[in-house]
Amino acid sequence: MSSEAKLREEICRVGASLYSRGYTVGTAGNISARIPDGFLITPTDACLGYLDPEKIAKLDQNGEQISGDRGSKTIRLHGAIYQADPQLKGIVHTHSTHLVALSLVKGVDPNNILPPITPYQVMKAGQIPLIPYRRPGDPAVIDLVRPYVAQVRGVLLARIGPTFWHDSVSNASFALEEAEETAKLWFLTQGSRLPKLGDTDISELKSTFSVKW
Repeated sequence: MSSEAKLREEICRVGASLYSRGYTVGTAGNISARIPDGFLITPTDACLGYLDPEKIAKLDQNGEQISGDRGSKTIRLHGAIYQADPQLKGIVHTHSTHLVALSLVKGVDPNNILPPITPYQVMKAGQIPLIPYRRPGDPAVIDLVRPYVAQVRGVLLARIGPTFWHDSVSNASFALEEAEETAKLWFLTQGSRLPKLGDTDISELKSTFSVKW
């Protein structure tokens, strides 16, 4: 199996896993993977739970479609993220319930929507900036997200959902899942009343595990 075929299978496997566990519903969300001559991305309005590897869109380095079903409306955002960091290999976007809900809560910190609650949140998800609402597919989102690509692992699009990037599709998904589960904990424990990890705790995690926080 070629490396591109393996990436197509990985996209389908991750999509099915996220859908089966309720991280995304209906036809919400999209997944992409970098390839040497461009990137692969899930089709527009496709259900992540029932992806066909042969129908995944293939785009060149300029974001022009080469094959497959018509690519997601977020093509330009994915392309801009890959251009901003050559080390990135996978991007996952969902409409995960608790993170979307958190984006609607008054008083959250737009620089980091979730305070440090658990060590694995710090280690896997990192800080999550809140991107002001723009309609789905609005190209204006690109300029709002691009400055964060080198600084964090993902952002939260207000009223829409998280977008995470990493060195593989699977690792981007794992980071997103950790963020969503932390948001769930935040709601279960009444948010701001939850004790946070201290600066010493975070420094220890950073030095021990080379954490980006």
